[in-house]
Amino acid sequence: MKNVENIEKIATETIMISREEYDKLIDENQKMQKQIQWLMETIKLKNNKIFGSSSEKTSQEESDQISIFNEAEVESNLTVPEPELEEVKAHYRKKRSKKDRLPEDLPVEEIEYTLSEEEQVCPICNEKLHVIGKETVREELKIIPAKAVIVRHVRYSYACRNCEKTNTEVPVIKAPVPNAVIRGGFASPEAVAYIITQKYLMDIPLYRQEQDFKRKDILLSRQTMSNWIIKSSHMWLEPIYRKLHERLVASEVIHADETILQVLKEPGKKPQSKSYMWLYRTGQYEKYQIALYKYERSRSTKHAEEYLKGFSGYLHCDGYQGYKNIKNAVIVQCFAHARRKFDEALKCLKTEERKTSKAMIGYEYCNKLFEIERNIKELSPEEKLKKRQELSRPILDEFLVWLKSLNPAKQSHLGNAVNYTLNNWENLNNYMLDGRLSISNNSAEHLAKSFALCRKNFLFSNTPKGADSSALAMSMVETAKINNIDAYEYLTYIFKNAPQLDLEKEENIEKLLPEAFKNEKKKDS
Repeated sequence: MKNVENIEKIATETIMISREEYDKLIDENQKMQKQIQWLMETIKLKNNKIFGSSSEKTSQEESDQISIFNEAEVESNLTVPEPELEEVKAHYRKKRSKKDRLPEDLPVEEIEYTLSEEEQVCPICNEKLHVIGKETVREELKIIPAKAVIVRHVRYSYACRNCEKTNTEVPVIKAPVPNAVIRGGFASPEAVAYIITQKYLMDIPLYRQEQDFKRKDILLSRQTMSNWIIKSSHMWLEPIYRKLHERLVASEVIHADETILQVLKEPGKKPQSKSYMWLYRTGQYEKYQIALYKYERSRSTKHAEEYLKGFSGYLHCDGYQGYKNIKNAVIVQCFAHARRKFDEALKCLKTEERKTSKAMIGYEYCNKLFEIERNIKELSPEEKLKKRQELSRPILDEFLVWLKSLNPAKQSHLGNAVNYTLNNWENLNNYMLDGRLSISNNSAEHLAKSFALCRKNFLFSNTPKGADSSALAMSMVETAKINNIDAYEYLTYIFKNAPQLDLEKEENIEKLLPEAFKNEKKKDS
């Protein structure tokens, strides 16, 4: 009983503290509450990133991201009829649809169905039948898996019969043979081009290519394929890369970004440490459409400064401080990053709180600007600039007034969004300076995503040389893509022609650039 009385006495005891100590405790409590709120928001945001859908995709875009395991079931709709036939110059072809489209020049293989001699008899009078016409019953798409053949290079030697009879010396002349893509190896230009496009375009790592070859009874190790990629990249792609880099730096608008890459055997670094793949591409309206990757040991500012040495113009990028130190570059920051900050603040709120929140207001301001850009994307740069001043400028001015009227807690995701937008306001607005500029840096981010998808499959590079070769190969593949040319055909063209040329001469390198390949294709067609 005594113990109970003592407890009650302690529980009801009043402790006297000074006002100063009281205020200090209140202040500490408020700080702790804000910190707890911040941590709860961060946890909610992290969970959303892991388990939720991407915020910057429409419902249609989200539906396109289907699990590879149930894609057939999700995409299938048995109530949709097969495409109908349409008549085209006395033959039939499937009607085109947005989803199903075949190239006009796709080879046609005809299978004819005839009656045998014994069957060509009239069932009424038993006289012989004759052909009165033929009809196309149906057309089918036939897919032939990749096949391998051995190309045997056989060279003939020639001698003079007259010299054999009359001279003591008989000249022997041998037919010229083109140089191999890899000296002393059995790789063909087509084989190396195929392996590179499978890895860097289709995101199929070498170990899976090795398994696929094995199913066809071809024992081609991933080490051999890796050697082919490294050797061919440094021998034949690097000179082309250097020329493309010259053109990139000479352009007036560049997009830049960087993404993480792990390199296991890098001198002076732990295998777990981060390296970076930097990427650059020319603006939409530049004469040459170029996309280049560059492997670097770190994210240091010096790498971008060195790579863009001599550049003078507009540089699209994110908020990374390193880009702001590049001389003669007008920084054009990505408004998509600002919008993303407001979206993150939205995700930290309860669903019922979102529609009326300040985060939603900021998010909608950004959406209005992006909507204008979608509506004017087909206009010329001059017309775009005029429309931006007319439509976007009032929204930007209103947005800035609204941002300055806020005073959100610094340690909150809304505070992050507001402060990020205000601190980078000038650079975010720089897309208004020229109609050739973009409101976002999505062009570069798409290149980063392409590499990230590829990296997801091969996980890491073993050595810096391997990372360099990946940068060279990815550069050729992505440059081909943005020039609307087939990456496999372009690489095959390079590997066939480069070994025959002296690449110390600039005019020979120009014969291997995308526009030269396009011209050759036109001649052939």
